[in-house]
Amino acid sequence: MMDQTLSLRRKEIVEEQPPVKRMMERWPALFTESQVFAEFHRVASKNLKKDFYEALDRHTTRLIDLFKSKKGVVGQSLDRLLQPIDTQTNDITTTRTAVLQCLPLYLGDDSGEFFLTCLVTDTAEDFTQVPVGVLAVMTEDRPPEISSIAIILEGNIVMDDIPTTSEALCLLFGLIYALHLDYPKGMKNTFEFIQKILLNLGQQKLSPKLQTLKNALLG
Repeated sequence: MMDQTLSLRRKEIVEEQPPVKRMMERWPALFTESQVFAEFHRVASKNLKKDFYEALDRHTTRLIDLFKSKKGVVGQSLDRLLQPIDTQTNDITTTRTAVLQCLPLYLGDDSGEFFLTCLVTDTAEDFTQVPVGVLAVMTEDRPPEISSIAIILEGNIVMDDIPTTSEALCLLFGLIYALHLDYPKGMKNTFEFIQKILLNLGQQKLSPKLQTLKNALLG
């Protein structure tokens, strides 16, 4: 059914640019993991999950080296984000999460209003002012642990119970493509890195910052 209605859906999305809430009402299946990946394949002819993780894992060692070489205040913040890797070796989920949380800082983005947290007991919190975000729902343990991850678009929690931050970012990228949305302002470099360097999608003209990173990864 979703295959058959693609042209109708794309026409509505691109021409009318409806709010996300309306899209959730019109096409609820689009906000499920399987259909996010299926829709991305319909639109971009790529296996988003496979390509995203393969490219991320391929560049991980070099990215960590670049993050660790950064000096000053940014370097100190990157070191803090990388600490879980040093204490939990060989855990691919921990490594992916740390790398993806370091990327915005390294690229000069502002992830302060993008990577959000709340306690399990506060999931009814008002997120209506959040345009785009990845929300980590935390336990009340000491230290707290991530219970699950949710995706926020235009103030709406559009997907939840996502197991990892990396999965949430992958799905969010797919949703942005499927819904023809702009990248969040404060995270533009990070999402262009995912699009143009990890997934090799679209025009390959890069900003100087991204070109320098690409050269460092391929050099």
